[in-house]
Amino acid sequence: MASGGAPAPGALLCALLWAVAAAGDGPGGSHLPGAFGHVYRGTVNINAEPVYAFAYSSEPGQVDAVRVYVNSSSENLQYPVLFVVRQQKGVLSWQVPLIFRGLYQRTYNYQEVSRTLCPSEPTPEMGPSDQIIFVDVASMAPFNIAYELLVTRLENFQLETNKAFNFTASPSQPQYFLYKFPQDVDSVIIKVVSDAVYPCSVVSVQDIVCPVYDLDHNVEFNGVYQSMTKQAAITVQRKDFPGEQFFVVFVIKPEDYACGGSVPSSIHGNVNRTWNLQRTKNLQVTIVPSIKKSVYVQAMFFSFLSFLSFYLGSVVVAFVHYIRVRRKASAGRLSPEDGSGIMASSHPITASTPEGSSYGAIDESSSSGGHQLSSPERGPPAGSDTDSSVEEESDFDTMPEIESDKNVIRTKVFLYLSDLSRKDRRIVSKKYKIYFWNIITIAVFYALPVIQLVITYQTVVNVTGNQDICYYNFLCAHPLGVLSAFNNILSNVGHMLLGFLFLLIVLRRDILHRRAMEIKDVYTLDYGIPKHFGLFYAMGIALMMEGVLSACYHVCPNYSNFQFDTSFMYMIAGLCMLKLYQTRHPDINASAYSAYASFAVVICLAVLGVVFGKNDMWFWVIFSMIHVLASLALSTQIYYMGRFKIDLGIFRRAAMVLYTDCIQQCSRPMYMDRMVLLIVGNLVNWSFAIFGLLYRPRDFASYILGIFICNLLLYLAFYIIMKLRSSEKLLPIPMFCIVATAVVWAAALYFFFQNLSSWEETPAESREKNRPCILLGFFDDHDVWHFLSAAALFFSFLVLLTLDDDLDVVRRDKIPVF
Repeated sequence: MASGGAPAPGALLCALLWAVAAAGDGPGGSHLPGAFGHVYRGTVNINAEPVYAFAYSSEPGQVDAVRVYVNSSSENLQYPVLFVVRQQKGVLSWQVPLIFRGLYQRTYNYQEVSRTLCPSEPTPEMGPSDQIIFVDVASMAPFNIAYELLVTRLENFQLETNKAFNFTASPSQPQYFLYKFPQDVDSVIIKVVSDAVYPCSVVSVQDIVCPVYDLDHNVEFNGVYQSMTKQAAITVQRKDFPGEQFFVVFVIKPEDYACGGSVPSSIHGNVNRTWNLQRTKNLQVTIVPSIKKSVYVQAMFFSFLSFLSFYLGSVVVAFVHYIRVRRKASAGRLSPEDGSGIMASSHPITASTPEGSSYGAIDESSSSGGHQLSSPERGPPAGSDTDSSVEEESDFDTMPEIESDKNVIRTKVFLYLSDLSRKDRRIVSKKYKIYFWNIITIAVFYALPVIQLVITYQTVVNVTGNQDICYYNFLCAHPLGVLSAFNNILSNVGHMLLGFLFLLIVLRRDILHRRAMEIKDVYTLDYGIPKHFGLFYAMGIALMMEGVLSACYHVCPNYSNFQFDTSFMYMIAGLCMLKLYQTRHPDINASAYSAYASFAVVICLAVLGVVFGKNDMWFWVIFSMIHVLASLALSTQIYYMGRFKIDLGIFRRAAMVLYTDCIQQCSRPMYMDRMVLLIVGNLVNWSFAIFGLLYRPRDFASYILGIFICNLLLYLAFYIIMKLRSSEKLLPIPMFCIVATAVVWAAALYFFFQNLSSWEETPAESREKNRPCILLGFFDDHDVWHFLSAAALFFSFLVLLTLDDDLDVVRRDKIPVF
């Protein structure tokens, strides 16, 4: 209990007090004159109910707070002692023993209670004012009950800026203090710390209104509040308080379950009443000014300029490449795509070039593919590429006999790109464009309800004042308008800007490629990796939507909406794997419909994991079985190039293959490279399944995302290793992108693992992880993760876009498939 002395009332106040006492009208007799700092002991019953009167004087601009301490030795809950404090503008009452209720009808009784009375501040026009307080002590008990009464004036009631204040509170002795905004401060952060985790407490900010809600059962009725173990922080803005002042209220909870604690050991068993638990907590409160408006402007400029520099860099690279291509064209020594994957429209070699007359003429015979490149399977000439005239059939083959050839061609020991790029280019291009249009549709229908939901969450937080709903880093949560943590939303701008930039880069390549097709460039037909940009467009949209949904999640991050932040990360990882596979398997890659259906199943499992994955063993058993079976089925499809049908006869065929290849003759695998990749991939996925079954991580969404990312990294590493084994080379641009990707991802993951909050724990426990801003006084570690992860994803996309630019001068019947 905080207490302090006060100057003795003047002669006028003493006379007034004795006059009131002489004219008293209490049921037990006249009012008793009281003195601050003096302990009054007495008894009370139904016939004797004393009334004490305390008088004091307040100066203009001075806020005087009075604290009343009472104690009663009675344990009779049928006849409690009632204390009623009457002031000029209000009445405050409580009973002793004071009863608090917990879970399962448990009660906690306290015989010592102290409360701070709502203060009144005289206006300068009124001048000094005289205040009188009446304390009524009453009981309906037919017998005497002893009590003690102490009334004091608080010296340290008003908190000061940048000055720490220490005090003690308990469930029956809450505390609150006053704070006034200085003239040059528009926003402050209330920081509260404690050395002890428990008892659980609540910090509340309330307007200057009487009564002050300072008990466990009513502290949530007014203002904003947070539960607390060792740390709490609340940002308060001047505009929210017309009087430019507020109360900071501290309440100790009777139980710790709200903060993640357990029931006190003293009340386990059948006992449901506990008396006078020693639940005191030492607290320190410091109020510091928050950032100024100029910092918001600087942070926004920094965010946009940082990523607009990527645009400038892309323009410089494109310009330098254009100048180099023009110089080589004027010198007559332009290579087919100049090693950059971008076709020059002024290519000197055209379809009319006589065979063998110059460098780059096509040899019609294929030494490795077993067929002629100029066979009728090529379909219509490249110059007649009009998608509107093409039927939308993803598996339509232009050769009537192609179906009978698939089982022969795709099961050869050594496959080349010409074997898996036999379909009409227009048909395949149309197939991959569906990825782009479908992801736009998915994004619209997915994002709209998400936006509506998070707006509702933010509205609930603003209306109720319950800051336990959202898991912010409260030590670095800067509000703007109705948003509680604008910095966490602003930091996602990189995903949208870099996603749009990637779309522009892909569009440029697409336009140059179309121009090369229009002039019937022979290198466009038979050289290099087939150019299909639909998946790249889909990846750019996915990156932009990741920024949108991450921003939505950070409007109010919590347990219920965490999957919003990861849904499009699944799609990004899946699309990257599909693109990597499509590079050398353009004819047999998954269709957009089956791919997005698979993503839908994954997101459905993620939602089920959030709901059931915490404690239900049956869910993890089913999920692990699905994971292992899906890995085996996908491995079979990859190993046999889609020619191993998945139907009811799959188990019989798999048993026959195992018997003939592993038991009967134990022959060497026909496709050794693929077998090594699939064995390692299955070991990794089975390890994930076993880990999930044993440890059952609560963050199920991140668990699934980890599975996707590990598979993507494994496949990318395999692809690069096989590329180098095949005597292919990495050009400077993809090499730079690979190095930049590795460096930026390493830095990004460092900041990602700096946990600043965790919805896996209670809000109070989550706040123990909160840390101050580290960048411009505006962004925290997680914001830096947003910046770096956006750049890392952008570089990752560029790796996939440019990785095989060196093959643009290589015939497809010379490019191996792996």
